[in-house]
Amino acid sequence: MSEKSSFDPKMLEAMTCPQCHGLLQYDAEKQELISRGANLAFPIRNGIPIMLIDEARALD
Repeated sequence: MSEKSSFDPKMLEAMTCPQCHGLLQYDAEKQELISRGANLAFPIRNGIPIMLIDEARALD
């Protein structure tokens, strides 16, 4: 299984943004979970979402 395909998008059904508790969107190309409500992108490393606010990047 490649790194890009190792995250299961079905996990999004049980996940919310840790800051705003809103929905997340999966960006397969950048391997990130996007929170539009918090304006943050959380990285996915080795198929594991890193849901720490300190690890997120601000969206442009």
